[in-house]
Amino acid sequence: MNVENSIKQSQLIKNYYNFQSTIYDATRWSFLFGRKLIIDKIEEVTSPKVVLEIGCGTGCNLKNLNKTFPNSTILGLDVSKDMLNIAKKKLKDSTNIQLIDSAYGNSNVINDNAPDVILFSYMLTMVNPEFSAMIAQAYEDLKPGGYIAVVDFYNSRHTWFRNHMGNHHVRMEGHLTPVLREKFETIDHSVYKAYFGIWEYFTYIGKKKELV
Repeated sequence: MNVENSIKQSQLIKNYYNFQSTIYDATRWSFLFGRKLIIDKIEEVTSPKVVLEIGCGTGCNLKNLNKTFPNSTILGLDVSKDMLNIAKKKLKDSTNIQLIDSAYGNSNVINDNAPDVILFSYMLTMVNPEFSAMIAQAYEDLKPGGYIAVVDFYNSRHTWFRNHMGNHHVRMEGHLTPVLREKFETIDHSVYKAYFGIWEYFTYIGKKKELV
């Protein structure tokens, strides 16, 4: 992973969420679709001992992961202290959730907790051009036979909407799927329409390919 690009990307995200963290939970429910669905799809393929979410934000997914996998160790990593502070308050009674203030790519942050599942929820489309490096890092960090789980924006046929999302650092060009398919054995890839097809979002479950 290019260190200079990673630092710039992390700072960009930190700056963006300085304000966005204050309205995140009140607004994101209206367009971040599929977050519960991807957890249900994880449950269909595995009962993980360790789940790592990259870009855990205010902890919405961590809370649902904890409900679905109460006996799992759940790690949430994010570069935004503002988002993590909200998550910390929300999850203060959860004993099996650990929040990590770090950019992804620092191998020391997960220590001996090699994950069975790594979840990316609406964050890979925000890291450009580092998304491919993050997917490759997930492959390296997963246990043998582990799973990557992704829910994110997919595409839009409307140029004005893609430009609007670009102003919020989101790239919507269906560009994640080829990288995921190249690296992982595809278990599930589904595309869904949002708001009568103004845009699409997708879910992806991939298994770490076994060495031969």
